[in-house]
Amino acid sequence: MRVLWLLSIAATLLSAARLRDLATVEGVQPIPLVGYGLVTGLAQTGDSPRTAFTVQSVVNMLRRFGVNVSPALVRTRNVAAVMVTASLPPFAKPGMRLDVQVSSLGDAESLQGGILLATPLAGPDGTIYAVAQGAVSVGGYEFRALGTRVGRNFVASGRVPAGAVVEREYSPEVGVQQQVRILLHRPEFSLAQRVADALGRLPGLSRTAVSVVDAATVAVQLPAGQTRDELMRLIAQIEQLDVAVDPPARVVINERTGTVVVGGNVELLPAVVAHGGLEVQIQRHVLISQPQPFTLGRTEVAEVATISLQQEQRKAVALPAAATVQDVANALNALGVSPRDLIAILQALKEAGALQGELIVQ
Repeated sequence: MRVLWLLSIAATLLSAARLRDLATVEGVQPIPLVGYGLVTGLAQTGDSPRTAFTVQSVVNMLRRFGVNVSPALVRTRNVAAVMVTASLPPFAKPGMRLDVQVSSLGDAESLQGGILLATPLAGPDGTIYAVAQGAVSVGGYEFRALGTRVGRNFVASGRVPAGAVVEREYSPEVGVQQQVRILLHRPEFSLAQRVADALGRLPGLSRTAVSVVDAATVAVQLPAGQTRDELMRLIAQIEQLDVAVDPPARVVINERTGTVVVGGNVELLPAVVAHGGLEVQIQRHVLISQPQPFTLGRTEVAEVATISLQQEQRKAVALPAAATVQDVANALNALGVSPRDLIAILQALKEAGALQGELIVQ
């Protein structure tokens, strides 16, 4: 178990970021695609005959090629039913290729070495936008023999790099009603106001043409009579704008891995911490009593447990006020505690009001 501290170089100062990294233009978002398909060519690691929909899918596919076969005669250990997903970027054109993800839907053990058959990919509206096909790369391996298993990573899912071909163009409308709306990834009123101020300084835009709709939306009223080319050029300028950002004061704790990440604006007020560890060890012993030779006694088995307790004694430590993340790390590391104890101390400091920041426990 480890503790990870992410330190900010300039904790209390505003930093600049491009608007394209902070927000997106409304309507210019990717479309999730999904499809149902079959992966063939597996080495007896596909779905078992108990997976009825795989058997039915194989039968239906063979009928399309003029082969009629009874479902009772189909053995599907070399075939696996899968769900295929992809993300269609805006302004995608026919002929462009996309990466797709493939995941097992039945009880297949592995998709290693499989080939994804042609699978239509549909959007939320049911429209077919792409068709996926190709060799599945699982990024791992798994071998079984005589009850022994050797494996690495998950092999019931994988990817087909550049495995989908776009069949239908996706061109979202931008600048409807002579307006562009900027959607922030992290809704904040202060950030929305700074974005509006930066947009108002763009050539060709006045401050009155920019308005803050809410904490997540900034509306830009476009000049009248703009051509498509001028609109695209203006949006490109908007994406390249530098906006001052103020990182939130947050402490993120992952109790499963013992990871602690402290944001750059976290401050620590003066506090006194006394922390001691209590360790209890219970050891099991098995005692076997053998009878004397040539006697009628029986072998007796008894179990006993040894319990030992050790309590670690530490003095109370006064934590000074800390203005930077480095100061917070130094103050808490001075306690000399384990990562699990450190998580408990951070939670207690938050409850006491000494930790100035949002505490997120995952």
